[in-house]
Amino acid sequence: MNLMKIKRILIANRGEIAVRIMKTACLMKLETVAIKTAVEPNAMYLSSADVIFDNTDDTSEIPIFLNIEKLIEIAVTMNANAIHPGYGFLAENAYFAQKCLDNKIIYIGPSPEAIYKMGNKTIARKIALTSGIPMAMGSEGNIANEEEAVAIAEKIGYPVIIKAASGGGGRGMRIVRKADEMEKMFIIASKEAEIAFHDPSVFVEKYIENPKHIEFQILGDTKGNIVHLGERECSIQRKHQKLLEEAPSSALDDKLRKKMGDMAVEIARAVNYHSAGTVEFLLDSEKNFYFMEMNTRIQVEHPVTELITGLDLIEQQIRIANGEELSFKQKDIKLKGWAIECRINAEDVQAGFAPDPGKIESLHMPADQNIRIDTGVQAGSSIVASYDSMIAKLIVKGKDRKDAIKNCKMALDKVWIKGTKTTLPFFRMLVRHPKFQDGTFTTSFIEKDLEKYYFNSEYEEMLAAWLATKLFIEENLNDDSINVNFEHGKVMSPWLLNKRINQF
Repeated sequence: MNLMKIKRILIANRGEIAVRIMKTACLMKLETVAIKTAVEPNAMYLSSADVIFDNTDDTSEIPIFLNIEKLIEIAVTMNANAIHPGYGFLAENAYFAQKCLDNKIIYIGPSPEAIYKMGNKTIARKIALTSGIPMAMGSEGNIANEEEAVAIAEKIGYPVIIKAASGGGGRGMRIVRKADEMEKMFIIASKEAEIAFHDPSVFVEKYIENPKHIEFQILGDTKGNIVHLGERECSIQRKHQKLLEEAPSSALDDKLRKKMGDMAVEIARAVNYHSAGTVEFLLDSEKNFYFMEMNTRIQVEHPVTELITGLDLIEQQIRIANGEELSFKQKDIKLKGWAIECRINAEDVQAGFAPDPGKIESLHMPADQNIRIDTGVQAGSSIVASYDSMIAKLIVKGKDRKDAIKNCKMALDKVWIKGTKTTLPFFRMLVRHPKFQDGTFTTSFIEKDLEKYYFNSEYEEMLAAWLATKLFIEENLNDDSINVNFEHGKVMSPWLLNKRINQF
């Protein structure tokens, strides 16, 4: 067994992914360092760390989780010999990975070279083409202006999609259906890319109508061993932002799974990839698939893969960074059961998923052998506008897809959050929708197949009314006018009334 070179890990992130990394590190008997910020001085993730670096007096204009130089300085100061970036901007930043190596800090992620090559979408496309990976037609590299974009679009045919070369997460992307839209969409995509990624470069490719979004989880070690852990279905999206993921996908059979999985491994091998990563494809109605991109980090939706494989992906990342060889081969990977993940965000569904920051006054999450909750908040926590709006990830498993949907439906009905509006009504509607239940949905499902974004059951409305009544009575216990025994028309003491209320 390899000796553990990694001793103390700086978590260069916050929220639920910080908590997630710390849980695994604790099981591996590794120390973790968390960063306390002025924005979230009482954040939940701080209680999971062994050591806390107090950064509340930082007056820098650059947020700490984007400040590469300061993060390196903190790691050195706190004697952390490894850094885990979680996911987000720094998790796909080649410069950050290189700075870690330059300062003799173990970077828990892939090599800077792999991050750079796969992070730049035009370079990634060239690598995929050389590796024989199917791709949608498009520009060979970045395009300089809208005139060049029009020329390419006329050659390959409309619709096309403009994409940020350094992009991800749905930013810097615009669909163009006719030539007179190109100038406007080119400018918007380019400016959005510059703001989000400090790089205005964009490219053009054929837009695949109504596809499924299928991604393959891969793991590679520093000895050249690479395996895939099956696929995830990520087609429930809004404006290219994933909302729900499941594993495996009902769209794939064993033959197609092997073919796509082999391609995912092949493109990872082309850049000598090590660590956890995800190769993403679009799958059309004829079962043709096209390489889209590779994410060189752990994904938000990684828990569904963990539930069907029994592997801890964070542990695998740490062991790979420690120089260890994978303890399994491709033939050892068995997919068992089905898993679904719902991203519960502080967003107002009825207002078009608008962010709804605020304080979590109370919340209840169900506990069951088929349910896993990954969260970075608790009662009293605040969802702040300067960070993402995620409250929790509800991950549910079942023996098959039908069973997983049933368990997900029951779990969603048992989640209660007060203090901010959430995406719960959307998910309660979604799991009851016929197209979701039969698996025929595509990435255009939300825009084309939904009449409304939310679901309200009669039970939910009755419970809300009951809670409002209970709150009203509790707030007015000292008002003699309402201290009435409704059963007998007699006055009841505030103490007895409160006792009777709490019996419900």
